[in-house]
Amino acid sequence: MDDGDAAQAVAEAVGKVTEALETIERARGHLYSFHQLTGHADLQLDEAVATLSELGHAEVAELISRELIGRNVLPGRWTFQVVEDYDDGYYRCFREIEGLVRSRLTDGRRHAHEAALKERRRTHGHPAHTAAPDDDPEG
Repeated sequence: MDDGDAAQAVAEAVGKVTEALETIERARGHLYSFHQLTGHADLQLDEAVATLSELGHAEVAELISRELIGRNVLPGRWTFQVVEDYDDGYYRCFREIEGLVRSRLTDGRRHAHEAALKERRRTHGHPAHTAAPDDDPEG
């Protein structure tokens, strides 16, 4: 494997690490959705409990109040605590490692593999195929 092929292989491998981080970013977004949706559902129960009480179903309303409203989603944790633990643990570590990998192997450049792919696939001189936003299309 010559130096050019090795550099491309490294860029591809680093790209896989970055792609994995992008997947983690999406997972984190779903975790925040879980957090917000769970909190919203908990607040919606207030109205249900009030209505059930007004309609003479105090026992059912009390059951919902006692067993569901404010309930931990995991032992000792509300959703915000799950999010905080994820952010402070796995997510922080993943971001740090991805940054370290880029720093050591691609001089910190993000999306090095995609940049090389863009350079190979673009039509030089075409105004919609410039290398960067401020590049001269003729250059």
